[in-house]
Formats: sequence, C-alpha cells, structure tokens
Amino acid sequence: MAEYQTMRTAAGVRTAAIDEGLKAHMNKVYGTMSVGMLLTFAVAWAVGTSPELLSVFRDPATLRPNILGWVIMFAPLIMVFAFSAAINRLSAAGAQLFFYAFAAVMGLSLSWIFVAFTGFSIAQVFLVTSIAFAGLSLWGYTTKKDISGWGAFLIMGVIGLIVASIINIFLGSPALYFAISILGVLIFAGLTAYDTQNIKNTYLQHAAQGDQEWLGKAAIMGALALYLDFINMFMFLLQLLGNRE
Repeated sequence: MAEYQTMRTAAGVRTAAIDEGLKAHMNKVYGTMSVGMLLTFAVAWAVGTSPELLSVFRDPATLRPNILGWVIMFAPLIMVFAFSAAINRLSAAGAQLFFYAFAAVMGLSLSWIFVAFTGFSIAQVFLVTSIAFAGLSLWGYTTKKDISGWGAFLIMGVIGLIVASIINIFLGSPALYFAISILGVLIFAGLTAYDTQNIKNTYLQHAAQGDQEWLGKAAIMGALALYLDFINMFMFLLQLLGNRE
C-alpha cells in the first residue's frame, strides 16, 4: 500500500512538473511572438511614415515596388523556408536571432500599409485581429477535440492562396482579390487554433525527454507559426476592412 502511494505521489509530481513546464513553454512562445510583432510594426511604421525610406523600395505615389521592393516582398517567404531547413543546425539562441531578423524584414515588406491605409483603420484592424487571435488560440489550447487532421487541408489552402495572390498581381482582379481575402481570413483563423494545439501537443510529447535545447528551438518555431498566423490574418482583414488613404 505504501509503495502504491509513493508511486502515485511521484506520478503526481511529474504531472505537476510537466504542467508548469508547459505554461513556461507557452509563455515563451507568446512572449517571443509578441517581441517579433512589436519589431515588425516598429520597422513598418518607421519606414512607412518616411517618404525617403519608403522610396528606396516603392514609388511613394503609386506604391509600386521597384526591383529591391520585389526582393523585400518575397524575402520573408524565402526566409521561412530557409529557417525550416536550417533549424536543426541552429542553436536556440541562433534560432531566436533569426526569428527577430525575419520579423524586421517582414516590417520592411509591410511598410507600405502606412501610406495605403489610414492610421486609425490600421489600429482598428489590429485590435480586431488581436481579439480574434486570442480567442482562437485559447480555443486551440483548451479544446479536447483533436484538430490535427486540419493541418494538411489548411496547408494546401495556404499554397493555393500564395499561387492565387501571385497570379492576381498580374491580373489585378478585384473579385479575385476579395475572394482571396475572405479565404485568407478563414484559413489563418483555422491555423491559429491548429498551431496552438500542435505547439501544446509537441511539448507534451517531448517534455519527458528533458532536451532543453530542443524545447528552446521548438518554442521559437511555435512563435514563428503563430506570428505568421497573426500577420496574415491581420493583412487579409486590413484588405477587407481597412480605410484607404
């Protein structure tokens, strides 16, 4: 009886330790994501409100990108693929530095919104996105429903959005633009819940191994996933709800 009680106590201690570790892990994910968001919007605001800086990448009147602007536009996508390929060779500190560099480059690519849209509408859409993101992420974290099956469908949706967006750069179709924005909001809303649950489950599956270096990098990858969900949902909502200058 005493041996059973000891085993039960030990199991309870391990469960409590995992729960505390999960909370710390999620706090690191959200904290890293938040710093990245602040860096992105700080860079975007600094460049977007300076005609001299913005003109390096885009025509200040038409907002059409020049050659460097096209490079900046696609640089975040290239960096995401590079980050995924190099994560195993990076230290946790190196992965975090790469993430912040990515966030700064993303800020450059988004700087045009401060010319195209009113500051009030940007702030308004940011608030709406924040509330929606918080609710979706909380649901993904707390739900008992297994939504892992959403992954393949949502990733296919993202690929479709990228292809359609590139095509519409040349077509300039308002109807396609509107459809892409609606689908984009829905897809990244789903990804917010899916990625949150995936981050939680990944931690629970590996916590017992005690590999702190791996868990550190997993937190950065989780922060990147949620950061991309937020940014994309914000941009699609801005295209739907934002007031243009």
